[in-house]
Amino acid sequence: MSVCETDAIQLRSPDKVMKLSRLGSIHQSRLSFMRILLRRMQNENWRFDRPVFEINECGVGHAVYCAHGPDRTYSLVAFSHDLPAEKRSDRVIADAWDATFTLFDGIPTSEDIERLSRNVPLQEAGRICETELSLSRANRSARLWEHIVTALAKGEQPDLQKIEAVGYLMRTTAVYGSGKFGAADREMIADRPEFQSPFQVEMLSVFLTRAFVRDLVEYMARMKGGEKAVKLDPAIARSMGIGNSTGLGMAPFLLNHPVLFNNWIAAREQAAARVRALPQASEQEIELFRELLARSILLTASWTTDHQIQSEKTEGLKRDLVSLQQQAENISDASDHPWNQLNTWAEKELSLEGQECLTSLMLEPYGALVDDLANTMAADNTPTFRIAGAMTLQDLREVLERVYGWALEIDWSDQQNKAKAWYVSEEKLEPRLGERFEEPIEEYEQPLAPGRDAAALYHALGHWPEDKNIAQFLLRHPEYRHIVRRAQIVNQAPYAEIRDNTIASDVLPIDMLRCKLAFFGAVQFDPRSDRWVRINMYANAPYPEELALQSDDFWVYPALSRGN
Repeated sequence: MSVCETDAIQLRSPDKVMKLSRLGSIHQSRLSFMRILLRRMQNENWRFDRPVFEINECGVGHAVYCAHGPDRTYSLVAFSHDLPAEKRSDRVIADAWDATFTLFDGIPTSEDIERLSRNVPLQEAGRICETELSLSRANRSARLWEHIVTALAKGEQPDLQKIEAVGYLMRTTAVYGSGKFGAADREMIADRPEFQSPFQVEMLSVFLTRAFVRDLVEYMARMKGGEKAVKLDPAIARSMGIGNSTGLGMAPFLLNHPVLFNNWIAAREQAAARVRALPQASEQEIELFRELLARSILLTASWTTDHQIQSEKTEGLKRDLVSLQQQAENISDASDHPWNQLNTWAEKELSLEGQECLTSLMLEPYGALVDDLANTMAADNTPTFRIAGAMTLQDLREVLERVYGWALEIDWSDQQNKAKAWYVSEEKLEPRLGERFEEPIEEYEQPLAPGRDAAALYHALGHWPEDKNIAQFLLRHPEYRHIVRRAQIVNQAPYAEIRDNTIASDVLPIDMLRCKLAFFGAVQFDPRSDRWVRINMYANAPYPEELALQSDDFWVYPALSRGN
């Protein structure tokens, strides 16, 4: 289907889609980056091997996992450490971890590994170079790790309830790429087909990390139990993913990369519009939707959190999915525009969580219709956006009124509407969100409040003639360059801007984290505050050696039992 064929079904308005409450309710979909990567590796018959596994009885050493694509090989170089329990921390200020990793461009030599062994375990304190594509680290889920090692060492399988309560054996606390700490810049690899979609380097690193973690826990059990030890049951191993602990540092990403963010949202909205425009659905498509909806109910049941807001959202989602399941029984191959009808019903009857879950589920039966949009989600090799100085101030006012109308209605003199301030920590060079009127941070504030800045610009334009242009205005007021540039970007990229106040007293940064992680493909959102969250990646996915044998693109949804 071409873009013009969706004209009868309008894309959802940015004013509707780009609210933080809705962005914080987005779910993974077949356009999530993990699933894009696994589909490519399956379709291209990637091969995997483990040429090096030199780990001692204490769990210290290194291993290499190679992924062989059609044209290139990439290798995860993993270092395993004997970390004392008191040093295990998910905080960004940690300086030691249970395991550290880099994704190497090619197959590393012994000299490469020696060099990496002196740097990768140090993470930020070390340095890598252009042959390395990512830098990451992970910590064990201590109680579950010991439980599984002990059970396997005895020749037994671990307790399923304990596994389901956590969902992973290790969780990453950072996966760095795109030039950080000396790694290859994004532009060096952006033209490679396997990295055409966003964050494919990072997703490949995590995919291979999961294989290393499984192999390591089985190896440690063998060291402890000797001949009595057994391997994890493949189904149990498959149910476990890689956890991730993500804090406030990720939140500004969506604000700092407006064109990229636009492309993510636009692809998802275009995909949904294509599906909603379908005049009919086949029985096979309807049955697949119903099956995946039932599996989504199982997936949501596995979400556990002590965070009140997320707990309430999850309980509401569970109720929504039951209602959606009942409503889906009314769909048949004779229904007129069934997905658009279902979407219209959901907007009236379901919470934002339920609505966005439906948006993702609707795409699942239609890979041939929507998967090509994965190639539109990057924002590479585009020239630096230059301010169009010839634009008249009247045209700029109209852009501000259309894009930032919500911000023009806010009383910015009210301290509650500007209570927060984004700044960068001097110690760790990580974004932080502080209290503007309680901490001496305002002079260090980052330009992460586009709504406030757009309103200030609009006010400053008030005394200027309509026929003057932007160049003339900025010569007098260069302090507005950043927001003029941003307004012109959003004028061309309608989903580039979060249409909410990002410095209000009640802002929830967790919504920004949830949105980005959902595009990664994460599930099991477990916020520990409104500023950091634990999630799970690749749970139920095939392992590298299983990839060629499993053509199921719906691995993210847990399988139904025979009785369901």
